[in-house]
Amino acid sequence: MSDISLKPVLAVTPGSLLGSQILGSQSSLATEELASGAQGGSPCRKWARAWASTGMARSLYEWLWQHEFWLPPGITWEDMQESEDVRYPQPRDLLLSIPFALILVVIRYAFERAIALPLSSKLGVRDKQRPKAQPNPMLETFYSTRCKNPEEGELITLAKQCDLPVRKVERWFRRRRNTDRPSLSKKFCEACWRFTFYIISFFTGLAVLYDKPWLWDHRECWTGYPQQPLQPSLFWYYLLELSFYWSLVFTLPFDVKRKDFKEQIVHHAATIFLISFSYCANYIRIGTLVMVIHDAADCFLEMEKDMRSDTEESDKDQGRENIKEKEKNGITYFSSVTSNNYIQRNGSEPLNNRTHLTNGHVKER
Repeated sequence: MSDISLKPVLAVTPGSLLGSQILGSQSSLATEELASGAQGGSPCRKWARAWASTGMARSLYEWLWQHEFWLPPGITWEDMQESEDVRYPQPRDLLLSIPFALILVVIRYAFERAIALPLSSKLGVRDKQRPKAQPNPMLETFYSTRCKNPEEGELITLAKQCDLPVRKVERWFRRRRNTDRPSLSKKFCEACWRFTFYIISFFTGLAVLYDKPWLWDHRECWTGYPQQPLQPSLFWYYLLELSFYWSLVFTLPFDVKRKDFKEQIVHHAATIFLISFSYCANYIRIGTLVMVIHDAADCFLEMEKDMRSDTEESDKDQGRENIKEKEKNGITYFSSVTSNNYIQRNGSEPLNNRTHLTNGHVKER
């Protein structure tokens, strides 16, 4: 018995005659399977497989590509048929973004090694030398398997097992966490790649849209919609943007995990969905305007993020030094105040109000 594949259905143009032909051929295959199942061996199972692979797929296909969802009133998929001179966006075109995204990953790797890293050293971006934790197999095992920031009870237990003071165990975990922190050069390389892409993508969008009427009058975005043929330049601009965000998704496990890591995942998923939806619904004109505007803002955002990461790193070090200085001054002041108060409570004046004579006696001022 032959397996019925759904892949051809997903690759079919919405509302096309080819889609109905494929679904009709699958229905005929299901009928043949039912006949063969009735002649021998578990007809119920074969009937269930045939119904699941044809009936449910046909219903889902017809429901998903209803022209009411995608097209204005009075327009059907028959009105969107392509010809030799007219081409409309097809969902299957977006599959090209996956191999292009892998190409962008390779280009990014080469860019960061050949351009961004030497540029960081020329601009004075240097990695801070952090003290390394001393080798300790027991603490290393706990760090890698259990927790990177243990509680006070766990610190006491580990200190007893390692025969070390709790203070040293706590210091070991702090230094070990600092070792895993991403370096400034890595942050700079990532921000430099995104900044460079957004700049290139922004000027590419301007070059593509400069002679388009909807760049200067947004009402032109809806003139003749949805029967707006897809131009090759707009297709490649869409493909460039979608491939870039797919590449960011592919490299998420290896990028610096900032404080907004979860928000980045949601942002990338929403962006990919919006770009894909606008392409399938032929919102190409308004979609290109939105992408150009976002690229203009994202390039400055990446520049600010890179500068902020460097500033935050130096501010943290300065803050630690200030805290240590305040603690030191506070302890000195507290000890001076308490000693003077103790002397005054015992009926004597502070030592700084008394003078010593040459014979060793004390004279009151």
